[in-house]
Amino acid sequence: MKNTGYLFVHFIGEQEDGEQIYFSLSRDGLYWEDLNGGKPVLRSHIGEGGVRDPFLIRSPWLENGKAKYYLIATDLRIGAGKGWQVAQYEGSRDIIVWESENLTDWSGPAARRVGIEEAGCVWAPEAIYDEEKDAIMVFWASMTRRPGDDGPKQRIYASYTKDFQSFTEPSLYLESENHVIDTTIIRAQDGYYRYSKDETEKNIRVDYSTSLAPETFRRLPSDTLQNLYGVEGPEIYKFNDREEWCLIVDRFAARKGYLPLVSNNLSTGHFRILEDGQFCMGQTRKRHGGVLNITEEEYRALWERYGKD
Repeated sequence: MKNTGYLFVHFIGEQEDGEQIYFSLSRDGLYWEDLNGGKPVLRSHIGEGGVRDPFLIRSPWLENGKAKYYLIATDLRIGAGKGWQVAQYEGSRDIIVWESENLTDWSGPAARRVGIEEAGCVWAPEAIYDEEKDAIMVFWASMTRRPGDDGPKQRIYASYTKDFQSFTEPSLYLESENHVIDTTIIRAQDGYYRYSKDETEKNIRVDYSTSLAPETFRRLPSDTLQNLYGVEGPEIYKFNDREEWCLIVDRFAARKGYLPLVSNNLSTGHFRILEDGQFCMGQTRKRHGGVLNITEEEYRALWERYGKD
């Protein structure tokens, strides 16, 4: 079915109730309206008692003739006061999972152990369907120490699942000379584009491959992203009505929220940075989340359920 809108799932910060799941809707992918009166739609009281960095994926398989959606998130609540040091080196190795058949009624949360034993944390989980393996690849950042390291480093690990209940043994998916977190991947017509935060430089790097196999990705030069500092939480989606893509990055250092960047050719690495007035992210300052292209039926159901205070 044709997609006519966008759903943005996110959290909003470390304040009370900030580290829960919020929904926003958009018709054009640039102007957003907060749902549920700006209050959380989903809450987690399990694990660390909060969730960050949510991501939403539509299952590639129908179940009993119905669509299936999975929302996954980091099991983390910085507002509890443990601090970032504990979160990185002694954090949860679970992801928090919700399931739905319609984007409005959800079961969960459930905690799923995906992190390897030596991992200090499991951060910013995302997922993408791997056609070659006919399975969903889930990937996240973990602080690990490997042979030859001077100290622990953030790397990206991956695991495969078909139901978000059982997962394959995780394997190293991406590492760099610097710490790397916040990875997102999109499939375009010519291949896969992978955007990640360089946690040392505080900017976004992009890699390209015709396959999801980790060894096949190669760095793609991008002056736009290399010169944009103090950003994290990259998320990318294609506009429903044209051959353009929108990459949003969280300007965490300046506390300004998400900034959209638009490209009509991902292979060039070039993005047009939108100016104030060319977008509106809604009433709240949104933190790291994920965007799903949705159908008219899905859009109307979400608005009917959550569009009123």
